[in-house]
Order: sequence, then structure tokens, then C-alpha cells
Amino acid sequence: MKAPNAKTRRKDNVLDRTAGFFTNLMDKYLPDPLVIAIMLTGLTMILAILFQSSTPMDVVNYWGSGFWDLLAFTMQMTVVLLAGYILAKTPLVDRLLDMLTSRISSPRTAIIVATLVGGIGSWLNWGFGLVMGGIVAQKLAMNVKGLHYPLAIAAGYSGFAVYGIGLSGSVPLLIATEGHFLQDEIGIVPLSETIFSPYLLLTNLAVMVFLPLFNMALHPKDPASIKEMERKSGAIDEPITESDQRSTIAAKLNNSPVIGIGIGLIALVYAINYFFQGGTINLDAVNFMFLFLGIILFARPSAFLAAVNDGVRIVSGIIIQYPFYAGIMAILVGSGLVVSFADWFGTFATAETLPFWSFISGGIINLLAPSGGGQWAVQGPVMMEAAQALNANIPATALAVQIGDQWTNMVQPFWLLPVLAISGLKLRDIMGYMVLILAFLGIIFGLAVLLWGFMTV
Repeated sequence: MKAPNAKTRRKDNVLDRTAGFFTNLMDKYLPDPLVIAIMLTGLTMILAILFQSSTPMDVVNYWGSGFWDLLAFTMQMTVVLLAGYILAKTPLVDRLLDMLTSRISSPRTAIIVATLVGGIGSWLNWGFGLVMGGIVAQKLAMNVKGLHYPLAIAAGYSGFAVYGIGLSGSVPLLIATEGHFLQDEIGIVPLSETIFSPYLLLTNLAVMVFLPLFNMALHPKDPASIKEMERKSGAIDEPITESDQRSTIAAKLNNSPVIGIGIGLIALVYAINYFFQGGTINLDAVNFMFLFLGIILFARPSAFLAAVNDGVRIVSGIIIQYPFYAGIMAILVGSGLVVSFADWFGTFATAETLPFWSFISGGIINLLAPSGGGQWAVQGPVMMEAAQALNANIPATALAVQIGDQWTNMVQPFWLLPVLAISGLKLRDIMGYMVLILAFLGIIFGLAVLLWGFMTV
């Protein structure tokens, strides 16, 4: 084997040192996600008071009245996580994942696989990719000796960066739907001009090719810096064995595959009819299919409930923290801060650069209000008005907001909570890598929207 030359070693050392710097920095100074949510709440309140002439009582009222606005979404996220976890614990899926991960022995190859699984899954459906990226990364960490576990989890999550320009992206699906709230201003924007446009397809391809290679290059070279996964009780690779061994009628019903498969088949009939009648793939539909597919694959209700009990621990964090972000969003909307911020970018943008500034503004606002659909509801009208005034490209400007949203999700604790729950890691364990991934993706996404703006005006 050819020895690495001095130039290659210098590049490796730079990446190692940079990754180590950010990892150590986050370990020292980054608090837990709940503390970050509380600090962001305080920051948003201060900004609303300073720049929107809101009184302290105003912002407190905005916050309190909006605290439960994401309650339905919180439940949806809880179910998508739980259903994805249950599906991964079924004997069939567990064996399939084992077959995939058992063939990999190289830590760097494992990082590439984790990134691709998260990316492809997120492009197909963001909920599916968000769950499966973390699950496959955890499986790989169990099987691949010398794999740096925090980076594997970060890599599995990083694929989530393409969800917004995939099949379940909220903005492209919304503006392609008859009757959407901006139809009078921009009309119906078909998916051929957004998700399936050459610009976004090439952007997705660039991410799928270069992001796995970048993540691979971040893997520590020094064995002393590698943190392998610690086996803990309740790890995802442990099979579900709980069952009721009694011979009572109740026990027989609990262990009856007829009951589990029966209700699963009824749900399958409904799902087929739903799509046959023109139903769309949305979060509720995915949750429904995942949940009942899990019941069918477990067959026995007792085994399914054992998986549910085991999976509840991974959803506990989001139940209490998501409402804090709903409160932050309520302050941004109620005070008008988000509109003022987006409008400010439009004051110095040109027709060619508006998509780029939409990308930047979308990314910054997402750090405070991490909800693609909710963010578009307040930022969308401002950016579309600016696009019409400047005669800028409507699809490029709209999707740039979505791309900015998915870009800064790389460091947004709101979305990192699920993968942290699956992995058992702390936010500070992976945030150093996520900062570097954010910077790398910023180059790809920034160039993509900038070129899109210039090439379509």
C-alpha cells in the first residue's frame, strides 16, 4: 500500500484539528437542548422588545398564548419516532438491517452508508429518513470496530439536509396544491419547477455525492480520539422477548397473532383505499402505515406492546421541549419580527440575488422558528412580494427559503432531539461535527441558489 504523502497528512491533520476544536468547544460550553430552547425564548423576547416596539407584557402574552400551538405536531413527531423505532425492532426489519450493516467492516465506509441512508430516506419522506438515519448509524456502530459513534450519528442525521427539496418538502408541496394561501399572488407552481427541476435534482446529487465523502474525512485518525458505542440495556439491537407465558384466556389473547395481524390487515385495506381515492403521502399517512406495519410484523400484541414500552424512552425529550419552540414562533409572528427580518433582506437584494438572500434569511429565521410550513406561512408572503417587485424567479425564491430551513436544521436542537433520543448521546457529543457539516452544506446550497437565481432571470 502506498504511504500517504505529506500534503495528504497535512489535510488530514487540519480536519482532525478542526473537528477536535469544535467538539471540545461544544463539550465545554454547549448546554442541553432544553436550556438552549429557554435561552432562545429569552433572546426572541429581547429582540421583539428592542426592534418591534413590543412591551415586555406583549411578548409574554405572545409566548404564553402560543405555547401549545404545536401540540398536534408534537404528537405527530412522537408517533413518527415511536412507529419508526417499533418498525426497526420487528424481527424482519431487524434482520434486514443486520444484513446491511454486517457486511461493512470499515469505519469510513460505515460513515458513507449512514449518510446515504439518512439522505435517501429523508428525500423519500422526512420522518422516515430522520428515524432510519439514526437507527442505521446505531446498528453500524454496534458492528464496526473502531467506528467513532458520535460521528456516525451525526452522519446519519446529516442526510436530513435534503428533506425540504424531497418528496415531502412542505413548501414545494404547498405551492403546488390548488387553493394554497398564496395562489392569487404566484399561482400554482408545479413540482416540475421545484423538486424535479434540473437545479434541485443536481443539488440533491451534489449533496449525495460530496456529503458522505466529507463526513468520511471527518473520522478521527488517532485511535485515542475514537469513542465507540457503549452497550446499554435497551439498545436497539436487542430483540424484543417480553411475552405473557401464562395459559389463561387473557394470556392467549395477548399472544394471539390473529388479533395483531387481523387489525393490521384492516388498516392495510384502508391505506390502499386511501391512496386509490387520491390520498397524498403526508405525516399522518406515514405514521399510520408504519404503526400498523409494525403490528403486522410483530403479529403478537404482547410483543408489539413490549416494543412500544421500550421505545417510549426515545420520545420523552420532545414532548416537553417542542412547546417551547411553539412559544418562540408565536413571539416572532405576534410581534412581526419575522416579517421585518425577511423584509429587510428584500431591501438590498436584486432579481438575481434574491434567492440567495431568501436562503440566508430562511436559515437564520429557522434557528428561532424551526418549522418549515409555519415559517413559510409568515415569511413566504414577504419573499413572494419581493420576488414580484424585482421580477425575480418565483420557484427559486420560494425554494431558497426551504433550503435555508433545511440547511440550519443541522444545528437546530429542535430536530436533533429525535436522533439524540435514539442514540443516547448528548447534544454536545455531536454538535462539533454538525457545525462543520453546516459550513460544508452552506457552500453547496449557497452556490446552488445563487446560480439558480442568475440562470433563471
